[in-house]
Amino acid sequence: MNRVKKIVFLVILAISTNLFSQTKAEALKDAKITSKATLDMDFETVLKHTLPSVLEMMGGKDAALNVLQTTFDGMKAQGFVFEKADVNGVSEIVNEQGQFRCVIEGFNQMVMSGQRISSKSYLLGIYNEVDKHWWFIEAKQLKNTDLTEKVLPNFETQLNIPEDDMKVEAIED
Repeated sequence: MNRVKKIVFLVILAISTNLFSQTKAEALKDAKITSKATLDMDFETVLKHTLPSVLEMMGGKDAALNVLQTTFDGMKAQGFVFEKADVNGVSEIVNEQGQFRCVIEGFNQMVMSGQRISSKSYLLGIYNEVDKHWWFIEAKQLKNTDLTEKVLPNFETQLNIPEDDMKVEAIED
């Protein structure tokens, strides 16, 4: 009987490990989709993967689309160019406060006003179990406790969320 228990335990462990890794793979896939959408200025896709409470704070999806379009149009008029938007990795996925969460590390490189801006930044990913995709919020926003209370009331996490790192260098002709 002990042998049967061990086999059942190993099967359950293998299945749960497989499901867990698929979820991590899905987080990576959705983060890459969102990153590419940012480069392509496909704001519909970006907003699909934006935490809904953030959209609500922006006045809803239509208002958020308008804000993003207006902001990026203004930046483009000033010479802003997105050169890179890469996803470097996904942390382990944890189940906290009834949500599956992870931290996504990204790298962005932009040019504006004769300067190259390189940024390593982090997103908090929260799995949307209804629509089966990941939502994201800039992790640095979680440092603002008033904002965090509005978008993720009573938020607590054991995830390690590193500080963003940004470098600016002049582009020499």
